[in-house]
Amino acid sequence: MTVTVGVADDQQLIRLGLRVLIESEDDLELLWEAENGRQALELTRRSPPDVILMDIRMPVLDGLAALGQLAAEPGLAGVRVVVLTTFESDEHVFAALRAGAAGFLVKDAEPADLLRAVRLAAAGESLLSPSVTRRVIDSLRERPGAPAVRRNPGFAELTDREREVLALIGEGLNNEEIGRRLYVSPATARTHVSRAMTKLGARDRAQLVVVAYQSGLVG
Repeated sequence: MTVTVGVADDQQLIRLGLRVLIESEDDLELLWEAENGRQALELTRRSPPDVILMDIRMPVLDGLAALGQLAAEPGLAGVRVVVLTTFESDEHVFAALRAGAAGFLVKDAEPADLLRAVRLAAAGESLLSPSVTRRVIDSLRERPGAPAVRRNPGFAELTDREREVLALIGEGLNNEEIGRRLYVSPATARTHVSRAMTKLGARDRAQLVVVAYQSGLVG
């Protein structure tokens, strides 16, 4: 199955590099390129890709605002967004995660990691760089009293096994890796993930990572 991809970044050199990388893979197809968030929205409405690689800082409409608008349109619910960021200079990464970003990669990530992120996002999973995730949580913890740091009320409803699975998601493991760690099938791991998402009201695995850190399952 071919995974269709959209690229949104205001830097031509970055778009060129992503285009070359995507077009080198037989199972990936580049649908379009956008140089700002508004253009990305317009192109997504006309030709929705499976996955968008989205920069956050762009002119006209930034990636965070574009992500929020995408998440608000039911007809685009199947479009997954992987954020590419120079995290050190961007204060809005955590807000993007809450808005439903399917993953985060820093722009100097290895090409193999980026391709894996696209494929995982298309499959309904996430790739969150552990270093990026930890820094997101550290940034969150530096804001005492922020609503986002409170424990998710659904956490108490999780079974012991679901908490185990949540902790492994917080470490960045996918369903297959969770299955191997817990000696269960990937299908069983997927069931536990699905139940945890329902109880916690999480939109996707990226939000489960945040809950895992907030709840102290991952340090």
